[in-house]
Amino acid sequence: MASSSSLLSFPCLSSFKMTIKPMATLSNSTTIAIPYELKKGQNRLFHKLPSGLKMEVIEQRKDKADNENPPLVFVHGSYHAAWCWAEHWLPFFSSSGFDSYALSLLGQGESDEPLGTVAGTLQTHASDIADFIESNLSSSPPVLIGHSFGGLIVQYYLANIAKKQSLGAENSFPELSGAVLVCSVPPSGNSGLVLRYLFSKPVAAFKVTLSLAAKGFQKSIPLCRETFFSSAMDDQLVQRYQDLMKESSRMPLFDLRKLNASLPVPKPVENSTKVLVIGAKDDFIVDDEGLMETGRFYDVEPVCIEGVAHDMMLDCSWEKGAEVLLNWLCGLSKLGNLSV
Repeated sequence: MASSSSLLSFPCLSSFKMTIKPMATLSNSTTIAIPYELKKGQNRLFHKLPSGLKMEVIEQRKDKADNENPPLVFVHGSYHAAWCWAEHWLPFFSSSGFDSYALSLLGQGESDEPLGTVAGTLQTHASDIADFIESNLSSSPPVLIGHSFGGLIVQYYLANIAKKQSLGAENSFPELSGAVLVCSVPPSGNSGLVLRYLFSKPVAAFKVTLSLAAKGFQKSIPLCRETFFSSAMDDQLVQRYQDLMKESSRMPLFDLRKLNASLPVPKPVENSTKVLVIGAKDDFIVDDEGLMETGRFYDVEPVCIEGVAHDMMLDCSWEKGAEVLLNWLCGLSKLGNLSV
């Protein structure tokens, strides 16, 4: 991990070609006990929010600057941070011609911690993402990609784009070129998932509760594997990700009771943003009905990928999900000026 002095030597502040605004000031932030070591071509930045708190951003710019593809902004879910995208998907998409940015929500990764017992709400997390986009990517609307509870935050973002459009008000949620929901919590939240597991798969329900609510995944490699990854993933790699997850989430993303009381997210009205819904056949957390619910909500046919688990961006066959997304981006290019 780069030191603060080496971070200041990066030229990206003055050469950020996509935006008329400079990237927010770089500075020291919370340092996790097991830092994620960046890969070649990746930079760690800190975006300063209006509150004064700093949000970790791992960026990886495209290999060639000869296309006008939209940037990609990745949002993680619970117990994860920006590193989960930096492992495979940031290198993959940057080499495919997309500037890629993975955010760590407040209280996660190396981002600052807000006051209180939880990191935020759907509104505050989505507003932080909107501020990052408005400050840095305003000249090129990005594709916003969310995983698990990060997908629910993206859904809230989409609803607010549509709300601002319908009211004709000033849009504090910048427009997007597209949105992608990866193994996302459905619009109604996780309550339906839990109830279905209780009645149809009580053993699985117990394991999910033990793993996530009681954080059992942090203590057991087999339970961590079953919760997030395919059975083929070896112990050493599971333990590496387990260690990173232990350190990534210093406070809960949400107060789940308050979150569930605020759901479902509002359905977008006359929202022109294209949406891709991706699920994993071996997902231990989001079931088939949860995936179908999200697809129905956005009037799209969800794509269920065989041979991958909930953390498809980290799983053994991470390429499968990445290639589905890349093909969808190629489809967007037929509607706009993307060049993939």
